[in-house]
Amino acid sequence: MLKSRKNNPHVNLNLNVRGLNQSATLLINERSNELIKQGKTVYKLGLGQSPFPVPDIVQEELRRNAHQKDYLPVKGLLPLREAIAEFNFRHQKIKCSADDIMIGPGSKELIFILQLVYYGELIIPTPSWVSYSPQARIAGRHVTWVPTFEDNDWRLSPEKLDIICRSDPNRPRVVILNYPSNPTGSTYPKDRLKKLAEVARKYNLILISDEIYGLLDHTGEHVSIAGYYPEGTIISSGLSKWAGAGGWRLGTFTFPENLRWLQNAMAIVASETYTSTSAPIQYAAIAAFTDHPEIDVYLHHSRIILKALGNFIANRLRAKNLTMPSPMGGFYLFPNFKHYREKLTAKGILTSYELCENLLNETGVALLPGMDFGRQPEELTCRMAYVDINGADVLEKATNEYRDEPLDEIFLKQYCGKMYDGISELETWLDNL
Repeated sequence: MLKSRKNNPHVNLNLNVRGLNQSATLLINERSNELIKQGKTVYKLGLGQSPFPVPDIVQEELRRNAHQKDYLPVKGLLPLREAIAEFNFRHQKIKCSADDIMIGPGSKELIFILQLVYYGELIIPTPSWVSYSPQARIAGRHVTWVPTFEDNDWRLSPEKLDIICRSDPNRPRVVILNYPSNPTGSTYPKDRLKKLAEVARKYNLILISDEIYGLLDHTGEHVSIAGYYPEGTIISSGLSKWAGAGGWRLGTFTFPENLRWLQNAMAIVASETYTSTSAPIQYAAIAAFTDHPEIDVYLHHSRIILKALGNFIANRLRAKNLTMPSPMGGFYLFPNFKHYREKLTAKGILTSYELCENLLNETGVALLPGMDFGRQPEELTCRMAYVDINGADVLEKATNEYRDEPLDEIFLKQYCGKMYDGISELETWLDNL
């Protein structure tokens, strides 16, 4: 009988993998589900999965294309790439063609493959999404963390980026800029994007603009930095967040024409790994990226719900002396519990990990510690994903009953009850420290 590889001393793991754990976001979801199976009440605020259903028009296209079984081109189905190019122009005035688009089984996979084929230093603002750094480690790439600060809504500073680059101005570098941000929920104003673009151009940086939450900007006015630095920006997006299709695994990269060599290199690796993205999913995705009133209505009300819920929770937590940026897009908050440091220390809680462990065990509220996002362990920050709602029901009520009326506390308590109760549990826990 084969021994478990995990515990088998005769199996040598690649040094780039040894010591890595399962993705924190996936692990908290599995752990939450296990506690629920044990009969415990859990408020699932750990995994950042869209609560909303895939739009009906897109689901119907998947049913119609279930018979599609052929391998598709490595870079993706041509009609889908054409639809995405038109989509980019419609939403951001980004001029591109189907030849500039690459489709993959999730933007996560595309970001990883880019790191495999491009030998350069990876620059990541912290806090950042949990998988950027582990991917770099697996690929054997050097990571430079760029600290950001709460009083600046955890945004990357152009001045700090310049300082990092000027010490070795010709060094190949990739910068990842994610906004609206996972984990903070903040985004970048135009003037900050312009200044970052100036630094990127000065040092010939490759910029991965991770805009997977772009269409969930709460104002509906997301601006891509590709408009200010078109020659070096790769726009990363997909269906998982704005179309509720995380499990479908479809991601997109939009390249500038002068980075076609990088796109081609990635396609070579893709051809030897995942071959091509699922055919039925690609055919169905054409509907998601095509201009259609149903998609517009879906997005409009998704934003209204997320904005109302995010601000309601942020205001409740601020009343309990937690600090955080105002939610501006996506479905995340990044509360800081520093006000309670003395009381938490008296309880034996010194790190964000211990804070989240205690919260889960004592209240059922599942959060992720700030240390999973690159922050120092002793910083008492956590990521909260305000998604534990029946998205289909909430979306239907907001669309057909409230229409464009503001979603008040009565609506949120009635239709987002699990979130409402989870925040109440957290408030009670803080009161009893």
